[in-house]
Amino acid sequence: MSKTITQVRSAVGTSKRHRATLRALGLRGIGQSRTHEDTPTLRGMLLMVGHLVQVDESTTTNAAEAG
Repeated sequence: MSKTITQVRSAVGTSKRHRATLRALGLRGIGQSRTHEDTPTLRGMLLMVGHLVQVDESTTTNAAEAG
C-alpha cells in the first residue's frame, strides 16, 4: 500500500531537522505531493513532520502486483 503525502504548511520557522525531513520526502513547497510506499521509516518521518503535511492512503495496484 502506498501513501500520498502533500505539504500543506510552510517549513519557514521550523527546525533544520524538519526541513531536512521534508526534503527527504521529496517535498519542496506547499501544494507539492509525492507517493511513497508505507514503511516503518516513512511512518517515523510522518510523525516528525505530521503538522506540516497531509497524508492520503492510496490503494492503487501496479501491473506487476496484479500478476
